[in-house]
Amino acid sequence: MSKSTSKDQIFSRRLKEARLIAGHSQKQLGILAGIDEFVASSRINRYEKGVHQANIDVVQQLAIVLDVPLAYFYTEDDDLASLIRNWSKLSLERKKKILNLV
Repeated sequence: MSKSTSKDQIFSRRLKEARLIAGHSQKQLGILAGIDEFVASSRINRYEKGVHQANIDVVQQLAIVLDVPLAYFYTEDDDLASLIRNWSKLSLERKKKILNLV
């Protein structure tokens, strides 16, 4: 498997995971991210299936709607992705503890 294919699969999986955690349908997510309502569902579906890759501007909008950092979509490590997704929700004290551990 090429690095490009792997990166695309990671993005697709993370997008679907974040959407489900947020409780949005594909259509809702697309509309909230500024995609035309008539194609919102199919566009998000194609991103999640890896048929098409969203450009960085679209990914940034998706990240805002899903309340996740942009890096969440691209990290290869699942544990790191979880940390990235939850980092902003941690208190300053917990962030400092985690940083001291590393």
